[in-house]
Amino acid sequence: MKNTLTLYQHGTLALLVPGLLRGTMTMGDLLAHGDTGIGTGEGLDGELIILDGVAYLVQASGAVNIVGNDFLLPFGNAHWADYQPKKTVTNLSKQRVDRQVPKDFSAENTFFSIKITGKFSQVITRAVKKSDPPYQTLAQTADKQQLFHQKDVAGTLLGYYSPTLFDGISVGGFHFHFLSAAHDFGGHVLDFSVAQGQLAIQKFNTLEQHLPTTDPTFMKHSFDHDDIIGSIAKAEK
Repeated sequence: MKNTLTLYQHGTLALLVPGLLRGTMTMGDLLAHGDTGIGTGEGLDGELIILDGVAYLVQASGAVNIVGNDFLLPFGNAHWADYQPKKTVTNLSKQRVDRQVPKDFSAENTFFSIKITGKFSQVITRAVKKSDPPYQTLAQTADKQQLFHQKDVAGTLLGYYSPTLFDGISVGGFHFHFLSAAHDFGGHVLDFSVAQGQLAIQKFNTLEQHLPTTDPTFMKHSFDHDDIIGSIAKAEK
């Protein structure tokens, strides 16, 4: 029986801050822990969104491609989808989601996933161009991001909420990715507005944190002088 109460995470956003961007898990291994999720590829190669067991990669060129089981990633979330309850939403902004959804669902102090499917009046996304070793820091790599903006687009917004006390392991608050229904637009979400759609959440009572202990660069790195919280906040804007 699939465990729908556990959120699986490989790597942490904190390890990306100093530029530990080597792929340390395959997509096939990540998909063993869920059919839904988000992440990024080795060298911050684009933005991943996993829906119904299929992994889509939005690249800095704007192209959207399905990746195979051998695709490598330094960071990713996955879970077995069991979203509920569903409610119809209209004229819903990102700011309102950030402010209200954790309170409305009494979920401010736990991890949960949010999914909104429908028609969006606008979505602004970004994708980062893949970098090669020696890797730069997260902030330096994120400066190479490409921005995309679409209006009146149908698709799926998928995100994870992390309680503030876990900032660094993930992003304190929401981390959203988007994929259009036509599979021709998406990425890490900077802003959105829902015209009309269905909103659902899935709460977790367990975070399964997996670390890349076979990667000597990670194991030997000292995070003492890395501005983890500040760098993550800057990169996520």
